[in-house]
Amino acid sequence: MTVASQVKQTLASLKGASGTLRVYSTQTRDEEARGMFTEALEETQAIIEDLENRLKTLEFEEPQYKGN
Repeated sequence: MTVASQVKQTLASLKGASGTLRVYSTQTRDEEARGMFTEALEETQAIIEDLENRLKTLEFEEPQYKGN
């Protein structure tokens, strides 16, 4: 498995986790829990953005990985 495919797989997993956190943050009635879910969601989104930028760099440096 290439580095690019591992990054793509990690991105897919993080996006799934992000969706779950979003659902939990909107469904919970506990304000403290909602705050924790929202904070975790924001951190996850930042990581997703960083990995997407890294993937763009990988695809630019190694064009054979683009679109795989």
